[in-house]
Amino acid sequence: MSSKRDYYEVLGVPREASTDELRKAYRREALKHHPDRNQGDAACEAKFKEVNEAYQVLSDDEKRRVYDRFGHAGLEGGGPGGGFDGIGDVFAHMQDLFSEMFSGSMGFGGGGRPRRGADLRVQQRLTLREAAFGCKHEVSVRAPSVCTDCGGSGGVAGSKPETCPQCRGQGQVSNARGFVMFTSTCPRCRGAGRVVKNPCQTCAGQGLVERSRKVTVSFPAGIDAGQRLRVPGQGVAGPNGIPPGDLYVEIEVENDDRFERDGVDLVTRAHVPFTDAALGGEVLVPALDPSVDDAMVPVEIPPGTQSGAVFSLKNHGIPRLDGRGRGALVVVVQVDVPTALSARARDLLHQLDAELRGGELRPTKRAASAK
Repeated sequence: MSSKRDYYEVLGVPREASTDELRKAYRREALKHHPDRNQGDAACEAKFKEVNEAYQVLSDDEKRRVYDRFGHAGLEGGGPGGGFDGIGDVFAHMQDLFSEMFSGSMGFGGGGRPRRGADLRVQQRLTLREAAFGCKHEVSVRAPSVCTDCGGSGGVAGSKPETCPQCRGQGQVSNARGFVMFTSTCPRCRGAGRVVKNPCQTCAGQGLVERSRKVTVSFPAGIDAGQRLRVPGQGVAGPNGIPPGDLYVEIEVENDDRFERDGVDLVTRAHVPFTDAALGGEVLVPALDPSVDDAMVPVEIPPGTQSGAVFSLKNHGIPRLDGRGRGALVVVVQVDVPTALSARARDLLHQLDAELRGGELRPTKRAASAK
């Protein structure tokens, strides 16, 4: 009679456990007893092997049917479904299971060739008006492109790449270190999974050559500095027909002397003569317009406006990215005081000063200092 523990008991699951339940239980127990987390603990090492053996059997439909009917005896002697095949199977199961958990950071990353080429990043400078109302620009990109002489195969015309003998077409090779399987890019084919015996002279067998090209990019209205656009399929082309990556365009916006941008609002300063500030009036301030370069809009200045007063003009700011209208144009008033006065202007100001004081004359400097 076998002395092995029941596989369902080892994983701590009921006999009717689903595939997902088995997988979750295996993950939990394997991490719990992993030798790297329990260095020098022989008992944990034994349990780790036991857990892997149990999962190898129960995760295989045929082996599980045999085990459910005949128990451990049904798997012994190389019968139907075959028993636990040793530490190699432990590695195979761990690599498959942990690939999604570690995303390749410990070498468990999924094998095979890359699914697409690398991404590219470029910067594009826009004027404030372009960023506000949207535009199109041709962006210059210099990156590896598919070799036209070999069509990206890397071989001379008429030849075909062969499966890499070192990785057997997987693009990756695995090496065991203790109880952990580390996966790395195949050094012979550099991850392509294929090797070229008669390389193309133009691209030296790489299937790619460095080229400059133009990509037309549409920038939406309301985009701001620091944001970026993704242009699918305009990145680096992959060798051997692998789809290209994406192009990421990072936005810079030029400074505009007339405005300061605050999200979807624009801030501008209006210089107002002190007479208009006192009596009220109308001043023209700069505004952004999609069809006029130096657009101006009027702002009503009420009598008695002080320097630093703020007025807001709705729907004169930056268009929102979601298309729901525009922000505001915020006008900050700066009252200008004249620095040079004519004799008549000085007399008039003295009269105004006396009027504002109720007929009282402005005190002289000597009189003021005597007080």
